[in-house]
Amino acid sequence: MSPSMPDQCFCRTRSGLLILTAKYRGEVGTWKAPTNPAVSAKAVRKHFGDVRAVDGIDLAIPRGQICALLGQNGAGKTTFIECALGLTRPSAGEVHIMGHPAGSIRARGTTGVMLQDSDLPDLLTAREHLDLFAAYYAAPADLATLIRDADIDGFADKRYKKLSGGQKRRVQFALALIGNPDVLFLDEPTTGLDQNASRAVWRSVRALAEQGKTVLLTTHYLEEADALADRIVVMHEGKIIADGATDEIRNRVGGALITCQTSLPERDVAALPGVRSVQVNGRMLAVLSDEAPQTLRALLERDTALSDLEVRKPSLGEAFAALTDTAVEEAA
Repeated sequence: MSPSMPDQCFCRTRSGLLILTAKYRGEVGTWKAPTNPAVSAKAVRKHFGDVRAVDGIDLAIPRGQICALLGQNGAGKTTFIECALGLTRPSAGEVHIMGHPAGSIRARGTTGVMLQDSDLPDLLTAREHLDLFAAYYAAPADLATLIRDADIDGFADKRYKKLSGGQKRRVQFALALIGNPDVLFLDEPTTGLDQNASRAVWRSVRALAEQGKTVLLTTHYLEEADALADRIVVMHEGKIIADGATDEIRNRVGGALITCQTSLPERDVAALPGVRSVQVNGRMLAVLSDEAPQTLRALLERDTALSDLEVRKPSLGEAFAALTDTAVEEAA
């Protein structure tokens, strides 16, 4: 790389805004990542003293895939994303974006980012912010099309401080797309949005994937991950504990979820044949069973007044809870 070639770095303003600015530096990279994946991570570790925030992550995300990165608070999701964006240097291992080292000018030029906690200068309008960010890129997205697709045309000329929280999130989503990125990092993208606005973001994300864009999504809304993602990656204590399509994650947990109203004590239900776990949700009991027919037979024999009975496969949220609970138990 020529020493006169401008690179870019992320800088945080007083308002907390994360922007791209130019600087000059060389590129360092020792591991040659595969050229096909949009995001490649090999043996990535990040330690803060004795805390292993990221502990040996290997991950390859193909181009055009929507991948949801899930995990409880402290699982290491944010730290891994920061490594992928070049905001922090891994203690070991490397990340490549579109075949380029994370943090390099080429990687950043192909990346769009929407953070959960960010803000913008109050006195500029949404359109002015988009104009400003477009100037950072050689081939930005068409402004009029972006304003329409992000559904911000109704307030594009209002000052940012006059916008509602949901409107601000839609502007931030548009800013993540202004550079026409190949890889999009979305951190809790629909936080603060109403249902209609959330669905509009979902439609935009699906359309991006259909265009061959890659999306790495972090969200606490498991319905969102279920609706959007081609692939689910679950992290716990810095490690990947599950990786697959949504149905594969559900099947990994296995069994059936039985919900009902019963007069039986929780401890008695937990002792029934096939029962793996029992949770009380108000007046309802949720029973995860490895042998649903046996569990149902025992329930009905012991409580003939049982009501509101339902048997189904575990949802993604229930599978996620079971996976993380198992990981905690194994670590204890």
